[in-house]
Amino acid sequence: MTLMILGVCALVSLSVGIIMEGWPKGAHDGLGIVASILLVVFVTATSDYKQSLQFKDLDKEKKKISIQVTRNGLRQKISIYDLLPGDIVHLSIGDQVPADGLFISGFSLLINESSLTGESEPVHVDATNPFLLSGTKVQDGSCKMLVTTVGMRTQWGKLMATLSEGGDDETPLQVKLNGVATIIGKIGLFFAIVTFAVLVEGLFRRKLVEGSHWNWSGDDAMEMLEFFAVAVTIVVVAVPEGLPLAVTLSLAFAMKKMMNDKALVRHLAACETMGSATTICSDKTGTLTTNHMTVVSMHLWGNQGSEQLQEYS
Repeated sequence: MTLMILGVCALVSLSVGIIMEGWPKGAHDGLGIVASILLVVFVTATSDYKQSLQFKDLDKEKKKISIQVTRNGLRQKISIYDLLPGDIVHLSIGDQVPADGLFISGFSLLINESSLTGESEPVHVDATNPFLLSGTKVQDGSCKMLVTTVGMRTQWGKLMATLSEGGDDETPLQVKLNGVATIIGKIGLFFAIVTFAVLVEGLFRRKLVEGSHWNWSGDDAMEMLEFFAVAVTIVVVAVPEGLPLAVTLSLAFAMKKMMNDKALVRHLAACETMGSATTICSDKTGTLTTNHMTVVSMHLWGNQGSEQLQEYS
């Protein structure tokens, strides 16, 4: 919103300035506003582009995941992104289920569905409960699975699509800045209209006193244009041109610090959104913990041992 107001002010300021003072002297104020807008856009675009390059590298690593598949009677190793309905996938302990499918055969198969349902208890899959869902992991056993659905048609894909339907919501700071810009713009516009009306009223009063209110010359038109330029100046001065730039540079600096801490941020505004969070609701197992039991101390002969033990998984 602030940038839109600045854009309108820049256009009006350029038009009035060039008409009143000519080029290039009359374009200084308008070009200054345009430069501040371009700087904000450049910083935001540059930061987002750098982050997109980082995420592209991560996506390349994700696509290197391969899995054993039987296709056309031949067992082969392919990428999980090349799966097709009808393929038979061979799963073992630690594998991630790459697509939705049906259990064909296997032994003691336990599936961890915490990433999809939030439940930490593993689900036993067999002929009576043959459904395997994309995104889950094989916790124990092995099996053969018939692929029925891939890509965004899987349950995992539908979940991701639902999460992305919200669109680009404004951050709390953006909402406040838009509110401030709107209020400042209305106040500036009000005083600009009042100032213009007072100046025009003074011109009419003077013309009435002189008895020449029916005779208008080019000088009177130029004087009216000067009054309009004064009103535009009030609006331009009222809008804080440096506010969007200051906010953008602050968020870019925060993103840079997070990158140094090995935390990637896809969008610049996410820094401000997470910084405004006061409460985070999360489950424990699989999210805040690694879903593995770890021995941290021992109790021998009635004494509490403080010695740390080797971690077992």
